Amino acid sequence: MEHLVPSRALAPSLSLLQVLEPSGGGSGRHFLDLCRGMHTRGHHVEAVYSPVRAEDGFVRELKAIGLPAVHAVNMKRAPGPSDIGCFFELSRIISGNRFDIIHGHSSKAGALTRMRLPGPHVPRLYTPHAFRTLDPTLGRGGRLIYGTIEWGLARFLTDHLICVSEDEHRHALSLHMPEGRMSVIVNGVAPPSSDMAQTMRASFGIAPDAFVFGFIGRLSAQKAPERLIAAFKSAAASVKNSHLVMVGSGERDGSLRAAIAESGLQNRMHLTSAFTGPQAVPAFDLLLMPSRYEAMSYVMLEGAAAGKPIIATDIGGARTVIEDGHNGFILPNSDDTSLLAKTMIRAAEPATFKALSTAAEALKQRFTLDVMLGQTEALYRKVSKKKQAEAILQPAE
Repeated sequence: MEHLVPSRALAPSLSLLQVLEPSGGGSGRHFLDLCRGMHTRGHHVEAVYSPVRAEDGFVRELKAIGLPAVHAVNMKRAPGPSDIGCFFELSRIISGNRFDIIHGHSSKAGALTRMRLPGPHVPRLYTPHAFRTLDPTLGRGGRLIYGTIEWGLARFLTDHLICVSEDEHRHALSLHMPEGRMSVIVNGVAPPSSDMAQTMRASFGIAPDAFVFGFIGRLSAQKAPERLIAAFKSAAASVKNSHLVMVGSGERDGSLRAAIAESGLQNRMHLTSAFTGPQAVPAFDLLLMPSRYEAMSYVMLEGAAAGKPIIATDIGGARTVIEDGHNGFILPNSDDTSLLAKTMIRAAEPATFKALSTAAEALKQRFTLDVMLGQTEALYRKVSKKKQAEAILQPAE
């Protein structure tokens, strides 16, 4: 595994192609940060996104960066015949430019950008943003299929693979991926602004002195938001002046709203998509992350950067950010929500909460955006330099 030290010495700019299929969640956030950051650092950056699942806000933000070119390719999440056309469209974009690095993000874009004929090539980098095989609900057959595909692509068609946490790196090693062509670069964030905190609380009629448990994320099986509703129903009686605020959208929106309506706690549980994660997290007293699996969650990093205690399941990145019992708690990954409820009650006790908050505040500068950009830039230069040396004896792609 590579350990990268950013260099601040002047060096030639690079020509980069960033490719992503989904536009939401952490992968979308990372993609925008990387495109903007590398563009600001003077590199030629072109971006490829898929309009199929693109969120309007993502597209507006991507186009507002001012990149030399933004390409739309209709990549779909599920494998299918349309992948053939997408592959040729990406190949046309690649062959029409002299890129130094091609960087694919998440499984679909990662696969399509790495598929190529043998021979000299532009270096291909891949960031999974959570391997499909990290999903604990995936059956043995699914893990074998997806694991074999990821292993084959990593072994034969990937110049470098970026893991976003030590947990993801260990998982990649368990899939027998080449350790010498992997690095860990933890995602970075800018400290969230507290400008919207009171506005958000006021929009739900939450008093300034109320205790707010918060959740941010896609309303999906992966993020397990239904666990929070069950846990809050048990904890609400003990933490009397408390609210649960859930920020996000997704396929479970309807079922979650129905569960809230049936809970008898409609005035204390709130579900909204009107705020972004950085806007929302300063309004929370404590961040809850009940996910079934993650690689390294941006929400977790935003909570840490805001100095908030965090309760999370034992997912990828949790032990990177949370010191169990110090600035938060790490719980077993289980659908039994009784321990989650008990931990919420414990964390809200005044003495415990004060200790957790003091520790969280002291640790909030650890994961900055500038560090992530610097390490990624250093890796780009290293991989590009290696390929340039090899190209002396080979024709260019």
